[in-house]
Amino acid sequence: MQPKARAVAELYAARDTERFGRPWTPEELALGLVGDIGDLAKLVRGKAGVRPHPDLGAAPEHGLADCLWSLIALADAYAIDLEAAFEQTMDELSHRLEQGSAGDRAER
Repeated sequence: MQPKARAVAELYAARDTERFGRPWTPEELALGLVGDIGDLAKLVRGKAGVRPHPDLGAAPEHGLADCLWSLIALADAYAIDLEAAFEQTMDELSHRLEQGSAGDRAER
């Protein structure tokens, strides 16, 4: 996924440089992510029947992919190895949850 996301980011950077004289900054990428998450939230509400949307079939998949692209682009902007960060964070969360679960069982 990351190579394809990076290729699209390069296309966006070239287009934005042509249009605006520069590519997006990391701050603008973060704001784009916030917008993508807002769009995804609307789609989730649509799937729940709370907010109408013309194409709920493919729209949630597109929204999730937009968010993922934004995360990859933002990680690249800060030279973060997103895969390594994900692995480390999931390991830490798993450890905390396992410790918490063990404590809960001991209290019963």
